[in-house]
Amino acid sequence: MSDYPIVSTGENVTRQVLSDHPDLMVVAFRFDKEGATGALHHHPHVQSTYVESGRFRFTLGDTTRDVGPGDSFVVPANQEHGCVCLEPGMLVDGFTPRRDDFL
Repeated sequence: MSDYPIVSTGENVTRQVLSDHPDLMVVAFRFDKEGATGALHHHPHVQSTYVESGRFRFTLGDTTRDVGPGDSFVVPANQEHGCVCLEPGMLVDGFTPRRDDFL
């Protein structure tokens, strides 16, 4: 169980830091409704994403693909990416280095 707060990141989307170290951070993102979005963005961190539950349409640069439970992928540093929730669920993201802006 995480001692970090659950933070709203948009309509029907929350995040919670699960663990962190200066070199690595693990964060859970919960999407509560179909159509909820993770807006297109980029950051200097390398990100890995694991789909714990639900279905999502991810845009990674010029590529769009649908992912579901058990899928995972890596987002290179500074690559634009975002998603639309197709079925409510949770994503577990790892970031290196840690996302200090999430603390």
